[in-house]
Amino acid sequence: MFEFLSNHMRDAQGKLDSTRGLLCGLGAGVAEAVVVVCPMETVKVKFIHDQCSPKPKYRGFFHGVREIVREQGLRGTYQGLTATVLKQGSNQAIRFFVMTSLRNWYRGPDPNKPINPLVTGLFGAIAGAASVFGNTPLDVIKTRMQGLEAQKYKSTWDCGCQILRHEGVKAFYKGTVPRLGRVCLDVAIVFIIYDEVVKLLNKVWKTD
Repeated sequence: MFEFLSNHMRDAQGKLDSTRGLLCGLGAGVAEAVVVVCPMETVKVKFIHDQCSPKPKYRGFFHGVREIVREQGLRGTYQGLTATVLKQGSNQAIRFFVMTSLRNWYRGPDPNKPINPLVTGLFGAIAGAASVFGNTPLDVIKTRMQGLEAQKYKSTWDCGCQILRHEGVKAFYKGTVPRLGRVCLDVAIVFIIYDEVVKLLNKVWKTD
């Protein structure tokens, strides 16, 4: 999705500036949240809570999905959609903004200057770290809105207000350190693979 959007937002010289990179990342993140992330995350959280209960009612993943849809309809797989869209949209917007900025800085006046995969990995790790610090609060809210305690909250905004009121600002950054380690490595690898795949495709047909 990002590649599709970026191909339509580059300037006459084929360069993607930081602002356009942010908008492409935002669009890709929102699409990802609606189509994939929200239903999968909702089912995952419900399934984990069920398996941790004294009497689990889901016999397996697919049985769990079937039961959730049967009892709550498709809406049951979209709990916390607003929080997920905000989280995933900001997540990808931050990552691609940072990544595009670092790439443009590294390439300078030559937009076609090749970037070593190790440098790409380093830039990806930095972009991943920025996304963790930028949207962990939204991730905490998203998880609360998709869990069993979701009934306590009237809306995504109410969830955030209650967490702040009863648990303080620190509650929005629970799990930051372990998430930081996982995300930095994950994003670094993803961007290296992404760049190498684009290079390969460019040898077959023009993608930029």
